[in-house]
Amino acid sequence: MSRAFIGMFTGMALAFAGYFGGFAAFVLVAALGTIGFAVGAWLDGGGQPHELRAMFDRSRR
Repeated sequence: MSRAFIGMFTGMALAFAGYFGGFAAFVLVAALGTIGFAVGAWLDGGGQPHELRAMFDRSRR
């Protein structure tokens, strides 16, 4: 899929959430979409599950 199509689909999902669910639903969809995008980009970059745990362990110190 092209990035333009993904952007259009995301915009439509946010519009539906905002129209039918109000502002709180809009924010929730936007936040979950951002998290999903970050995880997908990390996995596309060759990320491994054990690296994710190590990243969180380093941030606690």
